[in-house]
Amino acid sequence: MLLTYPLMVAIQEISARLGRTTGRGIAGNLCRHYPPWLLQVIVALLFIANTFNIGADLGAMGDAARLVLGGPAILYIAAFGAFCAIGVFMRYARYVALLKWMTFSLFAYVLVLFTATVQWSDAWRGICIPSITWTSDYFTTLVAIFGTTISPYLFFWQASQEAEDQRVNRKEKPLVKAPAQARRAFERIRLDTRVGMAFSNLVALAIIIATAATLHQKGVTDIQTSAQAAEALRPIAGEFAAVVFALGIMATGLLAVPVLAGSAACAVGEARRWTVGLARRPKARWLSTPSS
Repeated sequence: MLLTYPLMVAIQEISARLGRTTGRGIAGNLCRHYPPWLLQVIVALLFIANTFNIGADLGAMGDAARLVLGGPAILYIAAFGAFCAIGVFMRYARYVALLKWMTFSLFAYVLVLFTATVQWSDAWRGICIPSITWTSDYFTTLVAIFGTTISPYLFFWQASQEAEDQRVNRKEKPLVKAPAQARRAFERIRLDTRVGMAFSNLVALAIIIATAATLHQKGVTDIQTSAQAAEALRPIAGEFAAVVFALGIMATGLLAVPVLAGSAACAVGEARRWTVGLARRPKARWLSTPSS
């Protein structure tokens, strides 16, 4: 996680600068500077990956809700999907504020950490000194960590939302047209990215340490889903830890699904040179004409 932090900051800041400088997302820039076949391949891969991730997140949320409330998971999946879709109809400023406040729910994982008995000397050693095991499982996990922390959908989302924020604020223009705004914009982007990625890694470390100090210590290592992890925590760390972990899964999904769907939608729309943006009302989106 110490290694992923500077990599995450670098690539997310590059993506944000790209969107703020050009006033377009990544796909919007690709379609203007690269061959159509390359654009289509990249957007198709993003769309497919995001679709599978949305399905996995909704499934995990449904299982977590079933764990806490009981009942069929499929009903919870439908409810979560409908809730995530309300962003299409909400005012942009209100929706952005909702997503920002919801990020505090991620600290549920930090609460779980305090319910576990952690050998902090071992934890700090594991954080600072890598222990490499030359096995396929180790490197599969390593690729999974890099793939979920340094992920393409985050690049597309970061660039698109910088462009979106610039369009919403009438005082701001793309930096290619208003270079005098660059210094203030880049300072904000740098601070926002560093703080955001730091909190992201803090939550990730809390999850890693909490599960290592509970499940791994008890020999529970065959966990296939996050909901299984929450359920396995119950006899080990208590009912509170299991419920809080399950609530964290649901909150994480409510944050991730709109970002996954939004980044894919923006990429597809920009690739077709449609007018895109969460700030636009649904009727205006459906009746829009292709942008230049």
